[in-house]
Amino acid sequence: MLIGELANATGTTIRALRYYEQQGLLHPQRAPNGYREYDETAVGRVANIKLLLSLGLTSQDVRAFLPCLDQAIADGPLCPASARLIARRLMDVEEKIAALGVVRAHLTEALTRPAARASRTRPSAE
Repeated sequence: MLIGELANATGTTIRALRYYEQQGLLHPQRAPNGYREYDETAVGRVANIKLLLSLGLTSQDVRAFLPCLDQAIADGPLCPASARLIARRLMDVEEKIAALGVVRAHLTEALTRPAARASRTRPSAE
């Protein structure tokens, strides 16, 4: 199938498919006229790439999945290298969430401090 057909079949753009190719995630054949030609496995591969990118992984991260990109990774077990990468990314996210929790606490405290001071300095209406 040609690149436009693959884009339609996968709900993505031609530009994204070219990007995936530049990143080494897709490997089309070239017709004598230079057109990219994809086989049917490319549909599943693109679906897997889109899934992994939607999880917050980068295209560089997705390269760790190359050995299993042609399998149905959404429902099946992960490749060992892929599982390690996801575990590392999860740890990064957990650390960021913890850091954001600290920032949130400081911001919440900053919002409540002026209100508490204002109520102490108001003259009573008695």
